Amino acid sequence: MTAIQPRLELLTYDLIARILDEAFQLMQKPGIKVQSVEAGDLLVKAGATAEGDVVRIPEKIIRKALDTVPAEFHLYDRDGNPKVHYGGNSVHFDPGSSGVHVLDPETLEHKTSYAPDLVRLVKVAEMLPQYDAQSTAIVCNEVPKAIGDLYRLYIVLLFSKKPIVTGSFSLQTLDIMFDMLAIFSGSRKALSDKPQAVFDVCPSPPLIWSDFGAGNLIDLARARIPAELISMPLAGAAAPVTLLGSVVQHAAESLSGIAIHQLANPGAPIVWGGAPAIFDMRHGTTPMGAIETAMIDAAYAQVGKSLNLPTHAYLGASDAKIVDAQAGLESGVSALVGALAGINMISGAGMLDFLACQSPEKLVVDAEGIAMAQRLLAGIEVRTETLATALFEGINFKGDFLKQRITRELFSKEQYLPSGVIDRESIRGWQASGSLDTFARAKIRTDELLAAYKRPDYAPEQVHELQKMVENLAHKTGMDTLPSLE
Repeated sequence: MTAIQPRLELLTYDLIARILDEAFQLMQKPGIKVQSVEAGDLLVKAGATAEGDVVRIPEKIIRKALDTVPAEFHLYDRDGNPKVHYGGNSVHFDPGSSGVHVLDPETLEHKTSYAPDLVRLVKVAEMLPQYDAQSTAIVCNEVPKAIGDLYRLYIVLLFSKKPIVTGSFSLQTLDIMFDMLAIFSGSRKALSDKPQAVFDVCPSPPLIWSDFGAGNLIDLARARIPAELISMPLAGAAAPVTLLGSVVQHAAESLSGIAIHQLANPGAPIVWGGAPAIFDMRHGTTPMGAIETAMIDAAYAQVGKSLNLPTHAYLGASDAKIVDAQAGLESGVSALVGALAGINMISGAGMLDFLACQSPEKLVVDAEGIAMAQRLLAGIEVRTETLATALFEGINFKGDFLKQRITRELFSKEQYLPSGVIDRESIRGWQASGSLDTFARAKIRTDELLAAYKRPDYAPEQVHELQKMVENLAHKTGMDTLPSLE
């Protein structure tokens, strides 16, 4: 008997139908602002109408596009092994991305992030099995913006073999990033057959596809490299204040993106993802750790699943400024919501301060929460012929189950055994170990992981080709040498 996986569903079938119906209405009135001439032409040739850059997209165009989207695909590691399954109820986690600060573990200051900080994050994520993929986690502020996206990918490729969640914020660098990944695939064709990365692509709220956003969709589709839609409705500010209103806006932005993408190349892989948030009226902030933010994610993911689409969400982050009780509470709760919603890729681990700051120590703590969520998803299994009666033979009303061989055989399968980051000592044992709090234990665990890390065993010619490619691009921006990675 297989375990029954628990599931969280916030929407009824009737509500999903209403969400989609209103999303189709929005795509007709007011329409979608499409600032890419090429994307607008694709839509008009398919039967949409345009007034300037405002395009009105009929439902039939969307339905036809949905018919060609793959329901599932895999991301591969650098050795060509499938590691991440987008589709169904598979659940994977990766670190949050694009932070501009890192948390100094000694001073607890938020410091500007640089290349060595990204190296440290990549190494820690590489050593933690809870993370099935890497991300281009932070901006390397010593590198010119013109090559910032590809430089972050460069570091991840040097120090990790895991699949990558990344993105390009300009049309110029996307093609170069394809070439960088193809070094390890052997060719662009091999890369499309076994993609190693998925690229985030963001519409602008409300209801706008910018020139570079739509252009990225088209380029990804034609290269058959997976695209991940990151719609970002901000409930109460750049989206309706109601959670359902934000889900409708998310659907309209995402469906219009799917239309552009599939018109460029039917059958190319694309993911129904996002990073929405509520807007805190008291402080003017965008809390990613709020339960309502997680509810929007779970709801839009349910809409995507109703359309048989692979899914993504930005959960597991916190708005706290340090790795404290608030960070654990918000990250753990939202990661669990995403896991129970069956979201295929959940980004956000390690992040603080409304996604502005990354912390290797928080990655370590979040990994424990992720492992607990994965244990819950595994459900309760029948592992013995009787559920309990046979285990009581010879017990004679004594608590002697520890003596049974079956106890020794099954306890590690029944229980997730956490690392030393989680304290399960007695009070005396905890005191004898130094009375350390969670963050102090996470610092120790982080240092242990970094000490045990080993760089991937790539062919030297692959590393040389990658380095020369990035060095040449850096020289064109005025850099004499690449930054030190130590």
